[in-house]
Amino acid sequence: MGTFCSVIKFENLQELKRLCHWGPIIALGVIAICSTMAMIDSVLWYWPLHTTGGSVNFIMLINWTVMILYNYFNAMFVGPGFVPLGWKPEISQDTMYLQYCKVCQAYKAPRSHHCRKCNRCVMKMDHHCPWINNCCGYQNHASFTLFLLLAPLGCIHAAFIFVMTMYTQLYHRCPGRWLMEQMHTIKYKQIKPARDQVDLWLSFGWNTVKIDMSAARRDPLPIVPFGLAAFATTLFALGLALGTTIAVGMLFFIQMKIILRNKTSIESWIEEKAKDRIQYYQLDEVFVFPYDMGSRWRNFKQVFTWSGVPEGDGLEWPVREGCHQYSLTIEQLKQKADKRVRSVRYKVIEDYSGACCPLNKGIKTFFTSPCTEEPRIQLQKGEFILATRGLRYWLYGDKILDDSFIEGVSRIRGWFPRKCVEKCPCDAETDQAPEGEKKNR
Repeated sequence: MGTFCSVIKFENLQELKRLCHWGPIIALGVIAICSTMAMIDSVLWYWPLHTTGGSVNFIMLINWTVMILYNYFNAMFVGPGFVPLGWKPEISQDTMYLQYCKVCQAYKAPRSHHCRKCNRCVMKMDHHCPWINNCCGYQNHASFTLFLLLAPLGCIHAAFIFVMTMYTQLYHRCPGRWLMEQMHTIKYKQIKPARDQVDLWLSFGWNTVKIDMSAARRDPLPIVPFGLAAFATTLFALGLALGTTIAVGMLFFIQMKIILRNKTSIESWIEEKAKDRIQYYQLDEVFVFPYDMGSRWRNFKQVFTWSGVPEGDGLEWPVREGCHQYSLTIEQLKQKADKRVRSVRYKVIEDYSGACCPLNKGIKTFFTSPCTEEPRIQLQKGEFILATRGLRYWLYGDKILDDSFIEGVSRIRGWFPRKCVEKCPCDAETDQAPEGEKKNR
């Protein structure tokens, strides 16, 4: 598709630092091992290049590798697209429908969200992917999805090569090689030449073996023996290929579901919370997701285009009938206000270092640490926390700071052990939030 026509551009050499992360290192390592071993196994032991099938097979392996790497680097370096710093809508009155990001000093465009890892507001953010060390969003959604499609297909091809190589070498070539190595101990009993076949009868001990020598000439032994090291490496590569096929294949189906519904993972969560909010307060309203165009093909075309550039500009989006540009952002503001109403104030009674799995806070706290990339926050005795959600032994919330509404000051929020705090007598924040509160990230 047109994604192959786009060109990777580096805004600066800092983009290359994305490679210095455990995600790209592992991903590129798996690609290198599977592709290299598939080519080696094909050329040396399974399908030689001098055959037509071997040549076609080798070209296909190279093609898989090139397409996988192209879309992988495209997804990584092109990036999702970021909301311009200082952005605001053209109509100033529309700011009342949008959230404000203190870090980016800009209003959040519809469908955009702030990523802590990238430290920017991302257009149509779906998630931050550690394997590309970047976010998946508006600009790179097509490349990312193509990578998720091509990687399993290439791994299936490689896995077939690995299986056939081990099968032919272990169950077809090995007995012949053993006989060739033992020829000095074997006595020739009878040779029967024929027009199409030469039969070699070999006797050793009490046994007699018939060998088709013409077949041996047609399928000679490889120049490089398939030894234990080659077998172990091929088996390891097979495990990587099968694991990648299953794991990445599942991610591909998830992304296709997102594309066909035109609803990102974050937006699915917002829609679910909207239904819960309406049901909790028994409101006489219905939330309609505005970006599902009602046709899977129309949703698909918003991501995949022949030009390689997704539809729109990442700031304004086509919406279904009965909705408008800010239908989703208004719902987000309602949920944020509801979260403030439900939030609970806690006072810190124990210091906490911010460790991921603190041993000094109890065994249960240690083993139930949240499995998330969200940060932990340091606590000092006497501080106050506004908790918005939690688990049995952990809470998530914001530190209450005196300068929390000063421009440029970011909120300090994250997870902390429940045993480090106690609920204040006034367990809920009932005061009307300041007007500037809606500008919090």
